[in-house]
Amino acid sequence: MAEANPSSTPRKIILDCDPGHGDAVALLLAHGSERIELLAVTTVAGNQSLERVSANALAVGTVAGITGVPFAAGCARPLVRTMETADDIHGQSGMDGPAQPEPTITLDGRHAVDLLIETIMDHEPGEITLVPTGAMTNIALAVRKEPRIVPRVREVVLMGGGYHTGNWSAVAEFNIRIDPEAAHIVFNESWPVVMVGLDLTHQALATDEVVARIGAIGTLPARFVGELMEFLRTAYRQAQGFDAPPVHDPCAVAYVIDPSVVRTVKAPVDIELQGGLTLGMTVTDFRTPAAADCHTSVAVELDHRRFWDLVIQALENIGEVEPAETPSRACAR
Repeated sequence: MAEANPSSTPRKIILDCDPGHGDAVALLLAHGSERIELLAVTTVAGNQSLERVSANALAVGTVAGITGVPFAAGCARPLVRTMETADDIHGQSGMDGPAQPEPTITLDGRHAVDLLIETIMDHEPGEITLVPTGAMTNIALAVRKEPRIVPRVREVVLMGGGYHTGNWSAVAEFNIRIDPEAAHIVFNESWPVVMVGLDLTHQALATDEVVARIGAIGTLPARFVGELMEFLRTAYRQAQGFDAPPVHDPCAVAYVIDPSVVRTVKAPVDIELQGGLTLGMTVTDFRTPAAADCHTSVAVELDHRRFWDLVIQALENIGEVEPAETPSRACAR
């Protein structure tokens, strides 16, 4: 494992997401970790429509008691392609399972792309890490609108892709496959990119032991996560044959918190845009050692126990949160 970041200064991040069960856990991890300063949350269409994932983000923020952090909705469709959603995993709401409260926070009036640009430009170079856990449409458009953000970003730590197998096709992962042109833009900019793909996230299983540890916390946010995991268990067993569900998105946040939890390898990565069978494949070249100036890395090994320790510690740090108004829905799959 890599050496952990010795700095006690929290890492400033923008979480760009499409909640989503895993995105919800990623948001709770970012909010609850003492080593993360969450600057903004931006949403993008993916697991469900933009309207639904944005509502889900606000619901999670309400469950966690998040205040003082702007939430902004972004792109409602991919750059070029027809929108696809992941109903078979996340349900009709995009986050089926737990009852969701009426949000006590509201969306920022800015478009997510503008919020991304303004936040990055308002900070010193190298301060902000971008953590996309959905399609990379917002990030790609921000780059095209304001290229000066690229050298100012410390790194992009994304959940997506995979160097062996896919889940939306034989070789392509969902977040990349639904907007491969956006992913191509992000991977081919000069900023450092860490791909936390399926090869790593399929190691982040919410086993019975993990679910029991979360349940033992006993707070509202922990119960919310437990209900998310209960729904995911059924969905992943039916859709992909997993006995315990993988929880993808918090792996990217965990890497930012403590890089020693995830082992990475430098390797060139590019996105397939032409292949009829391979569209959206994150083509990773392991044939020779990566050149010194290679700006892409891929995650290969997860310390499962320490990863879940980070999630559980974050939930404990959040503590009990006063319940909001009567839940607006309890979605059953």
